[in-house]
Amino acid sequence: MPPTDDPRPAPPERPLPEDCCQSGCHPCVFDLYEEALERYEERLREWNARQGEASG
Repeated sequence: MPPTDDPRPAPPERPLPEDCCQSGCHPCVFDLYEEALERYEERLREWNARQGEASG
């Protein structure tokens, strides 16, 4: 049974198109979102692995 104190990671919230000011900011809100998405995907892979170990 999967541990109850190990909640599934939540994905980052995607910025709305109007959240970008279109002035070439570095980093852009969409760059920050992509970085957060990569971190989320890694955490999700780790979480899935833990869940598989706990149920196996």
